[in-house]
Amino acid sequence: MAKIQTLPQNFRFINGVVLGAGVTAADISFRSGCTCGQDEDCQYSGCLCLADLDRDEASDDAGDDHNGLDPATRASPSPARKKAYAYHTHGNKAGLLRSKLHSSKLPLYECHQGCACSPDCPNRVVERGRTVPLQIFRTQDRGWGVRTQESIKKGQFVDRYLGEVITSAEADRRRDASVVYHRKDVYLFALDKFTDPQSLDARLKGPPLEVDGEFMSGPTRFINHSCDPNMRIFARVGDHADKHIHDLALFAIKDIQKGEELTFDYVDGASGDFEELEGKIEDMTKCLCRSSKCRRFLW
Repeated sequence: MAKIQTLPQNFRFINGVVLGAGVTAADISFRSGCTCGQDEDCQYSGCLCLADLDRDEASDDAGDDHNGLDPATRASPSPARKKAYAYHTHGNKAGLLRSKLHSSKLPLYECHQGCACSPDCPNRVVERGRTVPLQIFRTQDRGWGVRTQESIKKGQFVDRYLGEVITSAEADRRRDASVVYHRKDVYLFALDKFTDPQSLDARLKGPPLEVDGEFMSGPTRFINHSCDPNMRIFARVGDHADKHIHDLALFAIKDIQKGEELTFDYVDGASGDFEELEGKIEDMTKCLCRSSKCRRFLW
């Protein structure tokens, strides 16, 4: 009789990140949201939630000129605002990430619960949560994996990577305590998108917080690595006061068929000079993705 495979007994599913010891969210007095009177206003640079968006990126990739201004706005004497949303808002692409962002490392700025706009605001894609049914399954040689139970469009939001948000010191302690040091890196992801030693916000000076999904997470914790993935992780910001604990949001960067395994690149394209590490290769983690773009090792 075949052995029945079960998930780790010390693992539990969660619906949102859990703040560990020494990690706190911003005080309510520092919180703010947009005051947009209509959901449509949240598509433009005047929306408070989009205030930190690089103006060079505040443009639409469908129907607008190189300035990002539609013809009618450009013809006006003093155009007051630029289109700045991350998602398509009309037609069969509504809700999908704009194509120019698929390979971008820019963060996604969204409206949130503290905003005046409605829950149906087109700039609340990640906040509304996962809509795709996922299935955790056992692979032949890569442990657990996750596949989709319905087709996913390129640019579609899939889910967030959840876990316990811990300090950098605690993350290092857990790495050291792991039986195999690098095994822990499979579950730890640094929240370092906004880390800046020169930041006026002490929480962003670094070292960054990390998310540990080993013992508590969602189904994305079981997604395998690929050097040629069908998803990417994006930093997503809701309330700007909580940039230090921003979301890790997974979006499809290819059309994904029903039943297909979901993958993302654990190191987002980073590669090492393995020729210089020949003496250490036996200690490195081999990649088993078998794609034509395989880099041989994860780390």
